[in-house]
Amino acid sequence: MTKQISNHESQRHEDAAREEWRKERKIKCLVWDLDNTLWNGVLLEDQPVTLRDEAVAVIHALDNRGILHSIASRNDFDAAMAQLQKFGLQEFFIHPQINWGAKSRSMQRIAETVNIGIDTLAFVDDQAFERDEVNSVYPEVQCYDVADLDGIVDRPEMMPRFISDESRLRRQMLQAEITRNQVEESYEGAQDEFLTSLAMQLEIRPAREQDLQRAEELTLRTNQLNTTGRTYSYQELDELRKSDDFLLLVASLEDKYGNYGTIGLVLIEKHKDEWWIRLLLMSCRVMNRGIGGALITYVRQCAKDAGVRLFADMLVNDRNRMMYMTYKFNHFREVENSGDVTLLENDLGRIQPYPSYLTTKKPA
Repeated sequence: MTKQISNHESQRHEDAAREEWRKERKIKCLVWDLDNTLWNGVLLEDQPVTLRDEAVAVIHALDNRGILHSIASRNDFDAAMAQLQKFGLQEFFIHPQINWGAKSRSMQRIAETVNIGIDTLAFVDDQAFERDEVNSVYPEVQCYDVADLDGIVDRPEMMPRFISDESRLRRQMLQAEITRNQVEESYEGAQDEFLTSLAMQLEIRPAREQDLQRAEELTLRTNQLNTTGRTYSYQELDELRKSDDFLLLVASLEDKYGNYGTIGLVLIEKHKDEWWIRLLLMSCRVMNRGIGGALITYVRQCAKDAGVRLFADMLVNDRNRMMYMTYKFNHFREVENSGDVTLLENDLGRIQPYPSYLTTKKPA
């Protein structure tokens, strides 16, 4: 049998990769004040307020790079949203926080709701007091004076490493997710009925070169739903994709509300008589959609067709217990333990069908 991964080696590789990623931290969401920042004037005092042309240019440029926008403004919510609609900008702002509370609290709400780190937010405001208030609570938030707006799109933190087709659609995908979650929260029927109503289509296929940017991002960002915690760079993934000794699979999902994008990744090391799942991970956005089981069903069928035994590495810890249970529910059994690393083998004799609410889609 092929040697198992070393727990120490795996953890060291994971920690080093994530530390390097932190050093190159990029902004994921730019949060705007409104009065005398996004527009000239104070909405509740000056009529009319006028939109800053340079602000509009920044919004469009960063949106095209996959950087989100939100709002932290002391203002009347209804009046402010009506003004944004008049300007044709309402759709660009995710979870706007327009209230009379502290802007640091608004920043926290945005980070939690969008599910990103507070250190990936940036804030632009004309008042030094407001910027200082945010930094007093969250010193890791990058704050900008509106006077520096002209050069903001050229700053290194506003330059994503990759700009893919998927990143350009990030706002639309998040907006679809917001709608989807709202419908789910109000749905009164059974869970399977709700999942059936989504009309989900899952596509699983070998990774292509254009998938690697998102694949790298998934390995670096996915902690809980990652079976081994391993991380891979773009170059490493490209080499694995081209190698006859490995099979790199990506999974994407869409439903009636829109596209989830690439939400799953599987790396299989192939030998003559046995295959090893070296990595299986999913985006947390599909945690309750049965995607993990569907991915394993696909791999099990491929292994059975190839006439090989199927093994999997599992780095067991509290963070990825859900992935461990996914393996167990799909007929993997423990055959060896070494520290936190567990070796699993699958019984290929009982391959269950895909969930009835999920349609598999042939690769384009």
